[in-house]
Amino acid sequence: MNGLEASLDQARTLMAAVDAQPPAARVALCPPATLIWRMAGLLGGSSILVGGQDCRSEAHGPFTGDISAEMLFDAGARLVILGHSERRRGHGESDATVAAKVSAALRAGLEPIVCVGESAEERRSACALEVVVAQLRGSLPSDLRENTFAVAYEPVWAIGSGITPTLEQIEEIHRAVRETLEALFGDDGQQAPILYGGSVTGANAGPILHASQVGGALVGGASLRATDFTAILDAL
Repeated sequence: MNGLEASLDQARTLMAAVDAQPPAARVALCPPATLIWRMAGLLGGSSILVGGQDCRSEAHGPFTGDISAEMLFDAGARLVILGHSERRRGHGESDATVAAKVSAALRAGLEPIVCVGESAEERRSACALEVVVAQLRGSLPSDLRENTFAVAYEPVWAIGSGITPTLEQIEEIHRAVRETLEALFGDDGQQAPILYGGSVTGANAGPILHASQVGGALVGGASLRATDFTAILDAL
């Protein structure tokens, strides 16, 4: 829940940096819904994609305050983040709810980024792998097969804390996610990028982005300032 009209200046600065030196990765910004239309218009001539932060599974109906995947697409979004830990914890979203939203995103032509991750207690209890794999299996509907999507591993205890898991911990989870994707979707499961999210900064992005099975980053606080975000892109 960050971003007002003034944030478009940061998007302009990022666009100029990306256009001047295209990074070796796709770049997307997922602003609050109030900015999607304006940001999509601003970035329309660049390679930067625009996404939403959530959607409802229904296409329309009496759901005051909610936003459908079709509405996001209509506003200019082409991706959507689903199952973020803040949605799961703060809004009580179950794996089944996330899976229904993923199907809705596909229905509307959006590329879903599906988030999974363990809490501090689950990490301390040595069940992080089991928790993440169970979330993954419950949150990915079968209709993802032959569609483009990404998975984001976000250890809940690292988000916004300044604490980053060790590379060994990151690689262990990412390997388990890859094995699960291959078990669920065969060859299609080999193609989906697995992003890491959790206190990613320009200082730590290099080692993380070059770790085994890490295919990108889901950036939180560092995405609010163009200079911080470009420092992460420079680490690719």
